[in-house]
Amino acid sequence: MESLAALHSFSPTTTSLSFPPCRSSLFRRSPKPTSRFSSSATVTTFRPLRSPLLVAPSKPHCSFLSRRSLKPILLLPPIHASSKDDNDSTPAAASVQGAKLVPLVISVAIGLIVRFAIPRPAAVTAQAWQLLAIFLSTIAGLVLSPLPVGAWAFLGLTTSIVTRTLSFSTAFSAFTSEVIWLIVISFFFARGFVKTGLGDRIATYFVKWLGKSTLGLSYGLTISEALIAPAMPSTTARAGGVFLPIIKSLSLSAGSKPGDPSAKKLGSYLIQSQFQSAGNSSALFLTAAAQNLLCLKLAEELGVKFSSPWVYWFKAASLPAIVCLLVTPLILYKIYPPETKDTPEAPAMAAKKLEQMGPVTKNEWTMVGTMVLAVSLWIFGDALGIPSVVAAMIGLSILLLLGVLDWNDCLSEKSAWDTLAWFAVLVGMAGQLTNLGIVTWMSSCVGKLLQSLSLSWPAAFGVLQASYFLIHYLFASQTGHVGALYSAFLAMHLAANVPGVLAALALAYNTNLFGALTHYSSGQAAVYYGAGYVELPDIFKVGFTMATVNAIIWGVVGSLWWKFLGLY
Repeated sequence: MESLAALHSFSPTTTSLSFPPCRSSLFRRSPKPTSRFSSSATVTTFRPLRSPLLVAPSKPHCSFLSRRSLKPILLLPPIHASSKDDNDSTPAAASVQGAKLVPLVISVAIGLIVRFAIPRPAAVTAQAWQLLAIFLSTIAGLVLSPLPVGAWAFLGLTTSIVTRTLSFSTAFSAFTSEVIWLIVISFFFARGFVKTGLGDRIATYFVKWLGKSTLGLSYGLTISEALIAPAMPSTTARAGGVFLPIIKSLSLSAGSKPGDPSAKKLGSYLIQSQFQSAGNSSALFLTAAAQNLLCLKLAEELGVKFSSPWVYWFKAASLPAIVCLLVTPLILYKIYPPETKDTPEAPAMAAKKLEQMGPVTKNEWTMVGTMVLAVSLWIFGDALGIPSVVAAMIGLSILLLLGVLDWNDCLSEKSAWDTLAWFAVLVGMAGQLTNLGIVTWMSSCVGKLLQSLSLSWPAAFGVLQASYFLIHYLFASQTGHVGALYSAFLAMHLAANVPGVLAALALAYNTNLFGALTHYSSGQAAVYYGAGYVELPDIFKVGFTMATVNAIIWGVVGSLWWKFLGLY
């Protein structure tokens, strides 16, 4: 459920704790922005959480393993559990008021051109054509960002009502969507992982168990992310809140510094490995990224429905995703090797950190038990008559009753409420476009084109999937990509006689995989690149190489597996 703009809410280069003889920038009273993309990025102070991001002013040299009993003075800005995992919420710069003029003009102009300059097809009603113009203008604004995405989506919704394209009740109908509320509640679960420190503890255990070598360290971090993913539905939050601080601390302790030739000792490889593996972790579980849930909701709008969606998703993704997770660290170890091959100090560091963290706290055990219950209900809920959103509501209620989260935690999770707003707008407009016949008309046109080329459905499937994937070079958001193109591409698949479930799942899996193409392709991309360990040319080269590897594995292993499962 992630964009270049995420750098405004993350300043990853300030997340690490200091190591002798390195001095962390967090010890300065007024840290200078370190983001490669924004000179206005700032570090803010907020209510401390139990996380590895605490720093201690009382000790000149504070190790990666220190956390408890330290008085926090500065923290990274709050982690937004969203998908720009998966979400692209961008706080407006303090110096900018109102809409940005050029993006505003372009976004509005796109809608006006479609509405008044392009002749309306005879098969499309005036209402449907007007809604399409508003929808395209809204999508353009989500990409160009004349305003924060929630504000721009609200303007689009308002326009649809003011122009009497949609009635008030119809325009707001998607706000009652179970899928959208499941996404919102999942953000609160992610906050619980960060607040309790459970995500940090899990990752540290794997560093202790597998961290004797650089390759083992990479596998430990990859496996721990895969385990956390189903209960923390934001790759950006996992990257910025759990894994980047650990990677930076380990790298600094090995003398691998960002923006320095020593970066290739350890940090560059660990960043690339974690970054390229994250997409497969998000693709493995339905609840691992917010855009996954959005994809299934949009698929339902086109008549492609799933029984037991959590189980169905995991079963179809399991074999190709696990194969990719197993080979990605090894392939990168060969094509992008670290200079430091052995990290014998890492397990000792992790062990010391775990000792200082102390035994698992009551809140951590509560978090574990609640997530086991929630995931169990997601798996078996259909048989018990408990919908997925109700299972999530039960889990959140437990966390609130037992004090793991309080209501202020929920209220302050701004990205959750922002997502409720703009996801609901996109889903609602997409649903109405389907109801008014726009998607049917588009799919019919593409279907006729594919038929004229005499492509079989497997060939059409390959062409459409590749096109959907490569178009992401033009996007800075996974969820924005889904909102703009998922419904249209799924309709094209259906028009080409591709089995609906196969098409819907493959597009959704691709949505996660293209998050590692570039430094702007997702929120986690911005976080990891902003750490300063990887050069821009390497991001593009490795991104394209691993995209090719993923395409081969998912294309070969996935197609055989899906045939075995009966998807086609």
